[in-house]
Amino acid sequence: MIISTTPSLQGQKIDEYCGIVVGEAVMGANIFKDLFASIRDIVGGRSGSYEEELTRARKLAFNEIEHEARSMGANAVVGIDLDYQVIGDKGSMLMVSISGTAVKTSPL
Repeated sequence: MIISTTPSLQGQKIDEYCGIVVGEAVMGANIFKDLFASIRDIVGGRSGSYEEELTRARKLAFNEIEHEARSMGANAVVGIDLDYQVIGDKGSMLMVSISGTAVKTSPL
């Protein structure tokens, strides 16, 4: 499965547009991660626990669009848009949303 942010793929022609695919992952952060992230915010530095959650959420969302595209018979997803949001009370949830267009391609 080819996944790209571009609307076309070099060396490939788009034979069929199968539809829009969306993958979303919402991850909750626990009190300990929030506590250590708050300390990092005060003293500076990166929050490894939040970075791990974002990475995990992004991978889940990509897996969802790939699965959805395959179920449509597509072999690629083009025009990927990736968004991150903080949601929930007190910003306790992290959301990754990915959308794109599932397509069938063939070599030029």
